[in-house]
Amino acid sequence: MNMTEQTIEVDYLPKLPRDRSVGIGCIGSGFIMADCHLPAYRSAGLNPVAIASRRVESAREVAARHELPHAYEHYRQMLDDPSVQVLDIAVPPDVQFEVIRDVVRHARHVRGILAQKPLGVSYQQARAIVTMCREAGIELAVNQNMRWDHSVRACGDLLKRGVLGEPVFATIDMRAIPHWMPWQQRQGWLTLRIMSIHHLDTFRYWFGEPERIYASVRPDPRTGFEHTDGICSTIVEYSDGLRACTWDDVWAGPVREGAAEDVGIHWRVEGTDGIARGTIGWPKYPQRCPSTIDYTTRATGVWRQPRWDEVWFPDAFVGPMAELLCALEDGRRPSISGDDNLNTMALVDAAYRSAAEHRAVSPQEIIENL
Repeated sequence: MNMTEQTIEVDYLPKLPRDRSVGIGCIGSGFIMADCHLPAYRSAGLNPVAIASRRVESAREVAARHELPHAYEHYRQMLDDPSVQVLDIAVPPDVQFEVIRDVVRHARHVRGILAQKPLGVSYQQARAIVTMCREAGIELAVNQNMRWDHSVRACGDLLKRGVLGEPVFATIDMRAIPHWMPWQQRQGWLTLRIMSIHHLDTFRYWFGEPERIYASVRPDPRTGFEHTDGICSTIVEYSDGLRACTWDDVWAGPVREGAAEDVGIHWRVEGTDGIARGTIGWPKYPQRCPSTIDYTTRATGVWRQPRWDEVWFPDAFVGPMAELLCALEDGRRPSISGDDNLNTMALVDAAYRSAAEHRAVSPQEIIENL
């Protein structure tokens, strides 16, 4: 096998439910819902049936665009629709608690919720959301969609099968300029809970639960509102010696001010038996740019380079909803359950504490200090 081998030899796609007719009700009609969730659901044969939004005109436009049968003036009206069995909630984190509280109080037919990340504005609020859903008997999943980026998924498959041996060192290096949302100014935070949360959750997906995190942050020169967590670096420490590091650079140089562009996301995992390296295609959106993976092992001595046509935005967004539907179908907890996501939220809150106090912080400090 040579450097240009194109054979797909890794498991990089989500499992889809056997029954794809389950009715999905959508709360929110912004970019993530209109341009990512709904196109992905339609392409996979899932069944979105209704939408509600803060502005009913927006809900109606998105419903018409994606051929949804119903657009409601308020999401509470949608909760009375018997065709809605699962909710996809895509609202800002400081609104999410109130929406989910309404759902658990008034939902008659809802069996599951897919909530956006971050799950609220803090670990404490996320835990309250998880408790509400558990007590209502509603299965909660959190849309940590980077786990379904195709290169991240492929690397996870290699690690699960032991192809790379024991992980030794891992990095995710992001040099990209996100599109910030207006609600972030209300929060006064920028990168750790919006971008870094993807990378820290990916480390948990790949390697399990870390012992502690050290974070160093500074403001982003381009962002006008007050914040501390603009450009962020973290070191995540595991008990077996593994170290995993992130560089989350949302400045990426004076690109918008006239410099030539150099943006992208690169990741690398080094193990005792092999190396995997990859790129994330998201920064090129709306251009379709598939993520990539290359890997080599002691047994082969060459680089293998499986490739695919799917892209994170929007194709990978079917993964979290499909995982929730499969979990409901199989009577199990989703891998991205609310309980699981509490560990990601604790890791992010630990990063904030670490940056503020200039010390390594264990996520257990966040979990136990409530």
